[in-house]
Amino acid sequence: MNDDARTTIGTPAPTPTPAGPGSAELRDQVERTRDELGQTVETLAAKADIKAQAKEKSAAVKGQAAKKASLVSEQIREKTGHAARLVKDMTPDPILEKTAQAAAQIQESAAKAGQCATDKTPDPLLEKAGQAATAARANRTPLLVVGAAVVVLLLVRRSRGRRR
Repeated sequence: MNDDARTTIGTPAPTPTPAGPGSAELRDQVERTRDELGQTVETLAAKADIKAQAKEKSAAVKGQAAKKASLVSEQIREKTGHAARLVKDMTPDPILEKTAQAAAQIQESAAKAGQCATDKTPDPLLEKAGQAATAARANRTPLLVVGAAVVVLLLVRRSRGRRR
């Protein structure tokens, strides 16, 4: 095999000119060969990049799982709604009316109890409770940390008491 055969692999044979190939043709041929080689290397690199393939596969599986979850969720909503309608349709009207009345009475009793507690509580105590609630809302994180610490201390103390 001569040098000409090795340099022209993968490229179309140049059309011979009466004076021989010119430097412009050779440059074009070299450029085409470089492009082909670059494309081949990119293709091989893509096939060898397992991490990228795994990411693509993972994204595809994730998308399929999301679609399936959405579909199942919708089916559950439909079946739940259907079951609720069946229960409501099969429940006699007097029971539905009594249930509605009981719910209204409970709501009314709770409102009365809340109002009674508010009426009987002294104003300074209500103000202090309001201030404490505002402070608690403003400082949730430290309050939760302190609460968690108290719970942990109580659990540790309780577990030590059982060992004795």
